[in-house]
Amino acid sequence: MKRDAPPGAAARPEAAPALEAAPAAEAAPAAEAAGPAVAPPAAPRRQIADGIRDSFSAGLGIFPLGIALGLLITQAGLPWWLAPALSLAAFAGSLELLLVGMLATVTPLAAVALTVLVVNFRHVFYAFSFPLHLVKHPVAKAYAVYAMIDEVYAVNASLPEAERSARRLLALQIACETYWVGGGLIGVGLGAMLPAPIKGLEFALCALFTVLTLDAFRSRGEIPSVLLAGASVAIALVLTPDLALLTALLLFAALLLVRHALTARRPGTESADA
Repeated sequence: MKRDAPPGAAARPEAAPALEAAPAAEAAPAAEAAGPAVAPPAAPRRQIADGIRDSFSAGLGIFPLGIALGLLITQAGLPWWLAPALSLAAFAGSLELLLVGMLATVTPLAAVALTVLVVNFRHVFYAFSFPLHLVKHPVAKAYAVYAMIDEVYAVNASLPEAERSARRLLALQIACETYWVGGGLIGVGLGAMLPAPIKGLEFALCALFTVLTLDAFRSRGEIPSVLLAGASVAIALVLTPDLALLTALLLFAALLLVRHALTARRPGTESADA
């Protein structure tokens, strides 16, 4: 005699798909917890194109300043080849504009060397967060260190970390230096064609630093730093008028250190930071 199937036996085949779907359902949250999949790196040509595209915004400021450098060199009576020579030997816009005036007035070499150190010392701190680890080749890494200017640092800092690469960084740096050297050569050519020197062009560097100072003040509201800078300039003009720039820079750096030490010792500073 045929036995009847036990109760619920017909439901067992239907329950099998549910049992098979359970591991998949459990695996889904684990896959989500692992995070989104990392996109594969872009092709080399795409990385280079992205680096050149990144340089366009910085080039809008670098190229005109390069032209101003070339014009200043011509108006100072210095040889034309000094524009590309300075741009290649010391790829630093603010420093080169300073050096033109120093070379024209035959500033002592010691003052020039110390000014170079003080003006470009900020680049030491850039290296702490600049992605030099992406550049593996020693020659390419040496160039990345050499071409680490303010504009390159700012543009690279705005990029997501996943989109950074050695090719993109180097393309950005080479493009920025091309704008600077090309602008200097055009400025030298324009200076040779102009019948008379342009008055007030030597104010380009002062105007640049004024704009940068105003932007920094608006973004950070650092009233004490502005007051300390003004006091440093006033004291330097009174005590050492011949070396006012160097004295003001050193005095301002010393006052900033004193201010930092006093701020760190205030009661409650550590707890507030925590």
